Amino acid sequence: MYKVIRASSADSLGENIVVQGGTFHNDVVLRAFEKELNRNVVRPNISGLMGAYGAALYSKYNEKEKSELLNLKELNEFVHTAKVVTCGLCNNNCKLTVNTFNDNRKFIGGNRCERPIATKSNKPKYNMFDYKLSLLEEYKPVKGRRGRIGIPMGLNMYELLPFWHTLFTELEFEVITSPTSNRDLYLKGQHTIPSDTVCFPAKLIHGHIEYLLGQGVETIFYPCLTYNINEEKGDNHYNCPVVAYYPEVIKANVMALEDTRFIYDYFGIHRKKDFTRKFHKMLEDNFGVFSIAEVKKAVEKAYEEYNAYMKKIRQMGKNYIALAEANDMQIIVLAGRPYHIDPEINHGIAKLITEFGVAVVSEDSISDMVGKFKIDVLNQWTYHARLYAAAKYIKDKPNMNLVQLVSFGCGLDAITTDEVQSILENEGKIYTQIKIDEITNLGAVKIRLRSLLAAIDQRREEVLRHA
Repeated sequence: MYKVIRASSADSLGENIVVQGGTFHNDVVLRAFEKELNRNVVRPNISGLMGAYGAALYSKYNEKEKSELLNLKELNEFVHTAKVVTCGLCNNNCKLTVNTFNDNRKFIGGNRCERPIATKSNKPKYNMFDYKLSLLEEYKPVKGRRGRIGIPMGLNMYELLPFWHTLFTELEFEVITSPTSNRDLYLKGQHTIPSDTVCFPAKLIHGHIEYLLGQGVETIFYPCLTYNINEEKGDNHYNCPVVAYYPEVIKANVMALEDTRFIYDYFGIHRKKDFTRKFHKMLEDNFGVFSIAEVKKAVEKAYEEYNAYMKKIRQMGKNYIALAEANDMQIIVLAGRPYHIDPEINHGIAKLITEFGVAVVSEDSISDMVGKFKIDVLNQWTYHARLYAAAKYIKDKPNMNLVQLVSFGCGLDAITTDEVQSILENEGKIYTQIKIDEITNLGAVKIRLRSLLAAIDQRREEVLRHA
């Protein structure tokens, strides 16, 4: 009642309450609900079927639609078989469920991309998640005389890799990154995860650390960052506590790190001068003598590379929007965090959206087009400020809508989801949220996305009718 329906109190629901759904066939659930509300609640004896009856009535009275329900003869002849196969058409190796019917129709579920699907959209595909991943893949190891530095590809490293890779490469280190996440990598680090309630993106870090240890790198670099780079969109520019301090968790729980140099110093990359001085000290404490001049030069290059990376993302966001408009395509802002581009975290949701002939852009590709504005919560997190800015940007864009990705276990998203929803709905936009963790349930995600797109089409038809 309070978390899903988000009622402020029992009184806000009114005096006369009717419940529906199969769950309410459970007398204990019904009685608990009544005791919480201090009301007598009406439970129809068909509560579990009311949604189905409603759908049937809608179909019956909607003159524009013809029912596609099977008739009695077709029901008697109905045959359905299902088998599980491994796709193998890309590195995801999705477990597909192939449903076959008596008229030789086949429907495939469990796919993270469009490859195994026979029917594909003829429209071009614009996917910012794929583009951002392709940019990061350009940062390859370069042989260096000062040894190898391992960087785990998780959490804020999905955005700061251009910065750290450039910085260490300029100082003649060879930067080794862990690979794109997959299920095996997650399981590799599972034995060192101290809490099951932390978000899935944080849990994945353990597998990335184990991978780097297996590569025999001399040093693993994973710093604590209280602050992010200031984009001047909020009241402050913190990283969330998990992103900021998870290196401390790794140090305390991955015992194998005792035999490897693990650098998890605290840095403030938002203050270049102080960062340069502290980073220089860290280098000399761990690797010997470095001239301050070469460190300053490398730091300048790192900031330049980070700015160039972010500029590419923002420019491609504008390009995708222009191309989508030219092709009369809807645009979804798939809004989350930098690490949501990890395929193991997003479960291929961006690709799934493009299958509907919809372009996908990310919140950080458009947030720069909105200045600081007043909201109803303390806006002190860099990543969150981007979410609010993206929601604000699309307020008057009829072909743009937002879907927010939320990780189970993210306490801060209890705030961001309400605020993003408020910003969107105040402008007459539909708010859609998808919660994701280590469990893949693309069927439910697909239903939610189809519902959103159907609602968008319905609204567009209403606008055209009244025009």
